[in-house]
Amino acid sequence: MAASPAKKRILVGQSGGPTAAINSSLAGVVAGAREAGAETVGMRYGIQGYLAGRTVALGEALPDDDALALLRRTPSSWLGSCRFKLPALDAPEAEGFFADAFAKLEADGFDAVLYIGGNDSMDTIAKLGAWGARMGSPIRFIGVPKTIDDDLVGIDHTPGYGSAARFVATAVSEVARDADVYDLKSVTFVEIMGRDAGWLAGSACLAGPDLVLLPEVTLDEDALIERISVLLEHQNTVVVAMSEGVRGADGHLIAEKTVAAGTGVDEFGHLAQLSGPSRYLAGVAKARLGVKTRAVELSTLQRCASHCASEVDLDEAFELGRRGVSAALAGESVRMCTLTRTGDEPYAAEYGTVDVLEVANKVKPVPREWICADGMGVTDDFRRYVAPLAGTLPQQLKGL
Repeated sequence: MAASPAKKRILVGQSGGPTAAINSSLAGVVAGAREAGAETVGMRYGIQGYLAGRTVALGEALPDDDALALLRRTPSSWLGSCRFKLPALDAPEAEGFFADAFAKLEADGFDAVLYIGGNDSMDTIAKLGAWGARMGSPIRFIGVPKTIDDDLVGIDHTPGYGSAARFVATAVSEVARDADVYDLKSVTFVEIMGRDAGWLAGSACLAGPDLVLLPEVTLDEDALIERISVLLEHQNTVVVAMSEGVRGADGHLIAEKTVAAGTGVDEFGHLAQLSGPSRYLAGVAKARLGVKTRAVELSTLQRCASHCASEVDLDEAFELGRRGVSAALAGESVRMCTLTRTGDEPYAAEYGTVDVLEVANKVKPVPREWICADGMGVTDDFRRYVAPLAGTLPQQLKGL
């Protein structure tokens, strides 16, 4: 009697910032593996943790459908995360690093590696896949997209974005109501995540702020103050939703004017602490207009707000994880699972894969034509883009 084929082994990790939907992708990976009769092992704290020998048997940790259903709605990164940059393929240390990494992957018997994350995570998959192809490794490498920044190329939108957008719209709407309770002139700046692209700050349009500032258009402070001044002639309160990555007319991050001396950069060269432009602009507005101002930083609250999770977001995140398994077992490698929008009303999307080498280390900006001519708002095209991803907002936010 012929021996049954060995069960496939799939290694999965999470990397970068946590979201409200990244665990739904993990649940999708585990579910997809079970459907295929494969075994899943989780990296504790991403690729860095795996290389240090830290793993968890997901079949034992998540034994049934109830566990997967709970994981699907659990915020943050259940396996733990890391920000660990693999060496460039031509770096002096590359030969030793990748030789050790592949020796471990082969010794552990893995047939595929799935990595759930954003741009930097796709860089990890690209490098592992490229090195594996160079050495003729049979291990398959698949990226499963995730980022609230929504700045990955090759995909209509990323899991995590819809839920974060729903939270941002809800928070901005409630902050605006809070700011308008007194009969006095005031300006509130709401600072939203987004280093290089303004997709998340733009989602505030669902709450109807007076102005929206994105990194894609440099900010003229004089023009901003003049615009606020005109608005205050007709209303008590002005609400400005702004990206943390807004840049001044000189092209430099406004955050650089407020960041603490000695703040370094992370493994990927990003400013380690990007915050404060709302406080700076609030100070400018107070000094020049003589009105009450306030800076509100949504900060990490916007990443894992499971109470505002979008059902579309959770469903798509799960399915992308499940399809990542299918892609790997079908022999695909150095690919990222993707979504292509096929309709807005009603919303619809199709699944597929793209070459991860065309994704890694690239940024998808908000199209200039989706930003108002003066750079202080977004168009109806942007609203149509984000609305179905965030889903229906709470009824009380519609107003009386």
